[in-house]
Amino acid sequence: MPVQRDLTPLSRRSLLVGAASATALAACSPLSAINTLLPSDGGSRQAARDIAYGDDPRQTLDIYVPEGANAASPVMMFIYGGGWNDGSKNDYSFVGHAFASRGFVTVVPDYRLVPQVRFPDFLHDCAQALRWVQDNIATHGGDVGRVHLSGHSAGAYNAMMIGLDRRYGARAGVRPGLVKSVSGLAGPYDFLPLDDDRTKAAFGQTPRLAETQPVNFARAGAPRVFIATGDADTTVFPRNTYALGRKLKAAGATVEVKTYAGVGHPGILLALGRSFRGNAPALDDIVRFAGG
Repeated sequence: MPVQRDLTPLSRRSLLVGAASATALAACSPLSAINTLLPSDGGSRQAARDIAYGDDPRQTLDIYVPEGANAASPVMMFIYGGGWNDGSKNDYSFVGHAFASRGFVTVVPDYRLVPQVRFPDFLHDCAQALRWVQDNIATHGGDVGRVHLSGHSAGAYNAMMIGLDRRYGARAGVRPGLVKSVSGLAGPYDFLPLDDDRTKAAFGQTPRLAETQPVNFARAGAPRVFIATGDADTTVFPRNTYALGRKLKAAGATVEVKTYAGVGHPGILLALGRSFRGNAPALDDIVRFAGG
């Protein structure tokens, strides 16, 4: 993951928000602890766990649904981050409940990680999970005509690549136009040259590195894109978000770019949970932009 080196002075509020986020993430299995400690959003429930979308043990997904929905609901597939070498869907139930509480049938997939696989296999997994959504989500109350993608960090990268580079969906059998919007939080979209161990491990064996960069697939006719960053992010350069926004706008795509003051890399994710929503309106912004 690209690390920001040109840090600017932060306000006291920025430092407090960053410190709170860092404290929350400091313990062993931090997101597991957050799932345990954070109150879940009401009006939602986990409807299914560990549904296989492929043959590998990592190719499973969980589903969260709105309580009491009396019609087919819009669908949100959320892809978590972790530098392409870490992460578990079990640590993101707070995200599943958050989107489900806002009326979305929400899918959170696992996918294979480095060192088991390298680019582009983790993208093929996410596209395969999307194919499962296309073929099966109606049985869980989802409207296959209103499917949206979202993600954080490396997961935002995965979601954006699937949304912009049509080859992944085509290989998985995803029909063109299935994805209506893609929302990315603090995603790495323009990070050449590879300059840290995680990006080198995930992408270093790729012969054409330009094909790993979402900015190179900005196009007219792409799904609508919402991208957000925090100006206190010291893990992924905020310039990644701004560069992709410029490229999409120049290509004629529909894009909205937002910056949250005083919010860092973990904080923008935690803002999806109930206890941290005062730090940034990330959940409201994604839900508004997707529009159901």
